[in-house]
Amino acid sequence: MRVSFHINNPYIGDIIGLSMKILLSLLICSQVASTCIEPYQWPDRFDTQYDCLMFGYEESAKKMKEIGREEVNKYNMYVKFYCTPEKPSI
Repeated sequence: MRVSFHINNPYIGDIIGLSMKILLSLLICSQVASTCIEPYQWPDRFDTQYDCLMFGYEESAKKMKEIGREEVNKYNMYVKFYCTPEKPSI
């Protein structure tokens, strides 16, 4: 089997039968307090890393708007997130 990195190729995990779901975890952090809240695991799973990342960026922007400019600036808040393969259940 030949593997390339062309954009139109299907997800490699689907080709070799190792397709798995991606878990999104979001954290809201404050530089002033030097802390982050516990990670929030998004209830939906994603089929690809790309889909998870794009959704994470969108949700991060929504959360910053929801918190508001004043609070974000006052506490130097930010959102970080991770997209990780979900551990298979055995």
